[in-house]
Amino acid sequence: MAEQFELTDDMRAQIGKKSPPWDYEVTTTSVRMFARGVGYTDPVYFDVEAARKAGYRSLPAPPTYLGTPVFIPGRCSDTFSGPGEGLPRVDHGLKGILDGGTETEVFETICAGDNLVAVQELIDLKVGSSASIGKMLIMTADTSYTDKATGKLVARQRAQVIYY
Repeated sequence: MAEQFELTDDMRAQIGKKSPPWDYEVTTTSVRMFARGVGYTDPVYFDVEAARKAGYRSLPAPPTYLGTPVFIPGRCSDTFSGPGEGLPRVDHGLKGILDGGTETEVFETICAGDNLVAVQELIDLKVGSSASIGKMLIMTADTSYTDKATGKLVARQRAQVIYY
């Protein structure tokens, strides 16, 4: 448990830094797997003909699903499959980690066959405290997802990670 923790100038200097762009693929298989994994049963997520009859180009991406990052050995994070280098880096020394939640805004319909490009930006760092875990670092990042074919922004996610 960290009893003392303060933001440094080096940490603050990472705010506003962006990751390199990274490709995400939306495939029929990945749409079906995600929908099945979260318990959706609507045929539009599984049957291309049902999706087309409902007005979609192909299987629509279920809520919060924005594709699968393209994994390239040696260039990717082995854990998250996105870029392994070039991400904003905050050397905080804290050992524990919690998911602080994610909000997703979708601006355009995303369907199987779409290829997206994601860029993450570190937008905020805050120090908080808790009676049970002590001082913590709350890191907030925005990730924008752009359709590779059209260049249009199709979604944005804001996520928080808590280190303690």
